[in-house]
Amino acid sequence: MTATPPATPAQAPAQAPAQANDLEALDRAHVFHPSTHLAQFARGEAPSRIVTGGEGVHIVDRDGRRSLDGFAGLYCVNVGYGRTEIAEAIAAQAHRLAYYHAYVGHSSEPVITLSERIVRKAGMGMQRVYYGLSGSDANETNIKLVWYVNNVLRRPEKKKIISRQRGYHGSGVMTGSLTGLDAFHKAFDLPKAPILHTTCPHYYRGGAEGETEAEFARRCADDLEKLILDEGPETVAAFIGEPVMGTGGIITPPAGYWDEIQKVLARYDVLLIADEVVTAFGRTGAYFGSHLYGIRPDLITIAKGLTSAYLPLSGVIVGEKVWQVLEQGTDDLGPIGHGWTYSAHPLCAAAANANLDIVDGEDLAGNARDVGAHFLAGLHAAFDDHPLVGEVRGVGLLAALEFVADKATKQRFDPVGKVGPAVAAACLEEGLIARAMPHGDILGFAPPLVLTRDQADQVVAMTRRAVDKVHRAL
Repeated sequence: MTATPPATPAQAPAQAPAQANDLEALDRAHVFHPSTHLAQFARGEAPSRIVTGGEGVHIVDRDGRRSLDGFAGLYCVNVGYGRTEIAEAIAAQAHRLAYYHAYVGHSSEPVITLSERIVRKAGMGMQRVYYGLSGSDANETNIKLVWYVNNVLRRPEKKKIISRQRGYHGSGVMTGSLTGLDAFHKAFDLPKAPILHTTCPHYYRGGAEGETEAEFARRCADDLEKLILDEGPETVAAFIGEPVMGTGGIITPPAGYWDEIQKVLARYDVLLIADEVVTAFGRTGAYFGSHLYGIRPDLITIAKGLTSAYLPLSGVIVGEKVWQVLEQGTDDLGPIGHGWTYSAHPLCAAAANANLDIVDGEDLAGNARDVGAHFLAGLHAAFDDHPLVGEVRGVGLLAALEFVADKATKQRFDPVGKVGPAVAAACLEEGLIARAMPHGDILGFAPPLVLTRDQADQVVAMTRRAVDKVHRAL
């Protein structure tokens, strides 16, 4: 009998990390983290934080550090951490029915209850909800629906979708193309056709000298109209936009912007997709950002605040105009060929219902409006005259500081993208989580909607100390 040869290095069992019981070592060795410098993290040059708990607006890590989460995870833990009502609703549903699919007319009670609730709260002629698990997959659904509608209407050339520079709509192939940020395109062969981009409505950066907000808004609409005409209105199917831009820098629209944009879309029969992944369910101080800005969308994207991230759930709310064509399409073509295995997951729907019970019962939209106004006033008082801060902006419980090298000329730092992360790191040393945004030197805030006035004051004070520290270092 021939002896078994010794294992080659390639065949040998993988060696455990030097500290096999060290969670950080295991994390660095085995977890692929999104939006992370992979090489630095693997080498131990970038920080690792293992979060173990949370309550209210605070999280706690494995080392016992307690931080006020000024970004609600990723704009999503709207009702705060540790809400046992949601955990209990998930557990109760898991005991009854953990899963069944929604294909060919199957449903479950929490999904039906949730859908009626969302449609009723949205108003604006909304009709049905299609569910996924992330804002990215919801916007992939939107793209397919837009193309499907125009095929049913025998308009095969009307397929182009216009997004905006600095818009964020996901990280998939097509949703990453909708996203108007270079960091999400670099080395991924994105954006793909037929996606186009138009002007970012950031008045501070885009407004001309002497131009009012209303004039800038009209110019943005004129830019959109010119793009549609240059491409051919018969080829442009939809326009997608966040009521308030999120990842691109937390940018509130200039006065009259959405009215001007909608006039152009109506003129050329272009569908409007309102991406409310960040803004829905109270974040802006209104239940939907579309309500606040008078937007009348054909499709609405929802996620994040739908469950406060206690479980993943997203949705596309379909308006009457689109729904009628979808019904016509299935009469012509048979059952619609689109579906996700986990669409309308009963556990996620149960979490959403419990979460929205809190949002409604505690009037968190009203709290975001009132505490948000107090918070924004505090930021203005602390930073309007600060030499490092060019702009303070926000609405509801969304806010941002934009840092500049020269306040008078709005000159950016060279290189761009160093000061924002430095301030975010200084905030963390103060016990505050704020986010360095990926476009420019911008610090973003999106705290849980349960934030109190006293906690808002704490955020302002911690941020002021952090900004002053970085300013002294510069």
